Amino acid sequence: MTEKEYVLGVDAGTTATKVALFDLKGTTIASATKEYDLITPTTLEVEVDIETLWKAFKQGVKDVLSISKVDPDNVKALGISAQGETLVPIDKNGKLLRRAIVWLDSRAQEEAEILDKKFNGEKSYETTGQVKLVPTWPASKILWIKKHEPDVFNRVYKYLLVEDYFIWKMTGAFVAEGSLLCSTCYWNIITKKWWDEMLDFLEITADKLPEIREPGEKVGKLLSSAAKELGLTTETNVSTGALDQACGTIGVGNIKPGIFTENIGAALAICATLKKPVFDLNRRMPIHYHAIPDTYMAHTFTTGGMALRWFRDVFCETEISEANLANISPYQLMDKEASQIQPGAEGLVMLPHLQGAMAPEANPRAKGVFFGFTLRHKRPHFTRSIMEAIACIIKRNIDVLEDMRIKVTEIRALGGGARSKIWNQIIADLTKRPVTTTLHEEDAACLGAAILAGKAVGLFRNLEDAVKDMVIIRTKFEPNPKNSKVYDKLYTKYIKLYESLIELFAMN
Repeated sequence: MTEKEYVLGVDAGTTATKVALFDLKGTTIASATKEYDLITPTTLEVEVDIETLWKAFKQGVKDVLSISKVDPDNVKALGISAQGETLVPIDKNGKLLRRAIVWLDSRAQEEAEILDKKFNGEKSYETTGQVKLVPTWPASKILWIKKHEPDVFNRVYKYLLVEDYFIWKMTGAFVAEGSLLCSTCYWNIITKKWWDEMLDFLEITADKLPEIREPGEKVGKLLSSAAKELGLTTETNVSTGALDQACGTIGVGNIKPGIFTENIGAALAICATLKKPVFDLNRRMPIHYHAIPDTYMAHTFTTGGMALRWFRDVFCETEISEANLANISPYQLMDKEASQIQPGAEGLVMLPHLQGAMAPEANPRAKGVFFGFTLRHKRPHFTRSIMEAIACIIKRNIDVLEDMRIKVTEIRALGGGARSKIWNQIIADLTKRPVTTTLHEEDAACLGAAILAGKAVGLFRNLEDAVKDMVIIRTKFEPNPKNSKVYDKLYTKYIKLYESLIELFAMN
């Protein structure tokens, strides 16, 4: 009898690392999540001890092996889904020179402005895919280190990202891949080589960066020291993985043009697969390298579930109490209430810009707005109006894509929002496109990383076969034409409401 084979997917997130073990049919054998805290010395600074993430990584793998009782010899491959832009500088002995600067960190504002002035324009966008040079990008962070921590700058042997660091810990190899490199702003998404002009300006050389590989490429087997730390064997292969959002698209089967992924968590992440880079003449839509070699994706972030979470925390004490007693999520009760309200929330329209408007408006001065409420409106109306507002943002971004001649025929949902049947139906009705959910919508990033690893070591003939075998469709929400007519009017009102308030937002 042939031994069963398994693949591990690790999602190294901002505040938690999730590890999941899958068989080759996409069944989750076991999973574990390990949380950690960020370090915020000032309001602008966000750091983390990268060894804290490595400890969470190790413990997560050990816990999954313990829960599953799977023989470590049968774990054939391991892949990583990772947060982007978090910078890890190490010296020639592999020693950390400082805490990792997390992607959320915004201390490098002055440096970002310098880079934006130097490299502003179409050249920067068409080289990096990023519409603006901002403090988030590692190029800005390196310039900040050069100016404020010259001792660190002069001792750096390698500038790594989170995925690169983990791969080095496991294999001893310094490698990186394009889906994470594209938002460093020192990698060229067209040539797939380092952007020499940026490196020269930063005064670093290519030998201070990892070797460039493709996503989903075999790197090597675990070092004996790493195998011991993880509870695995030296027969487990490590592959390059991808950016968390890119892994998520693969984990829900978004591997060809026409499919659009929406991931509703605290923020809303959107991804559309492209066969080649398509640049937005109005520079509203960033273009990223996909987790699929020689493939790209239109990818951006905007306001998401944070608006609904804020409403839950401030106005839904009853639901929270009832949910705690029933041992369910408060969102389930909020869904039930929202489903009893007619589409359009009886004229109530919401702008969900509680922290400014992100893509595609990119207006940091915008604010949240409830418009049109009357004595008739109750709390469930407000809940539904928030869901409809997020659906409007999804449609806004689809409109931008279609303006770029990028066709969207189907939406794949993942993240916490994908659990909500009413929200999925609202999105389908408002965008007039089917919304598909999968069995692993909340583990999609781990599954995508596992698929890349399995493909890398030959467990699947190709990515298409891997997705066919491992991505399991749960539900498909078809648009309701009757509701879509109501939402056409709501969407028009949503756009006009925002445009009418731009001047007022600027006065704030």
